Amino acid sequence: MATLVDTNVLIDIAVRDPVWFRWSRSKLENVRKRGSVIINQIIYAEFSMRYDTIDEVDSVLPEGEFLREALPWEAAFAASKAFMRYRRLGGPRERVLPDFLIGGHAAIREYTILTRDPTGFRSYFPGVDVLAPDTHP
Repeated sequence: MATLVDTNVLIDIAVRDPVWFRWSRSKLENVRKRGSVIINQIIYAEFSMRYDTIDEVDSVLPEGEFLREALPWEAAFAASKAFMRYRRLGGPRERVLPDFLIGGHAAIREYTILTRDPTGFRSYFPGVDVLAPDTHP
């Protein structure tokens, strides 16, 4: 089983977040035992903002541990449709397109998403299996 890891989980581990570090690290270890751990360019970009060089990022997210997969074109299309529904339903600009691109990627490839923020994924990509604190304490 392949799992797309949301940025918030990676940040929790990298900064040793006092609230979420243990949960995020434990769940990441669990999904690693079950299959591939995947990131895409969106996740990589969001995570990279905390670092000065690409070498620093690559040392924290080594390619041997995090499979890097390009965002499929179909995922970008699915993301645009989900985002459009969100905005038409009056969704505030709190949720931004990157969240929908991550959800679209998981939906198109039938990946599980490991995240601390499941609401948008569950609402706009209901077919995606989501591992989150509310269902996987």
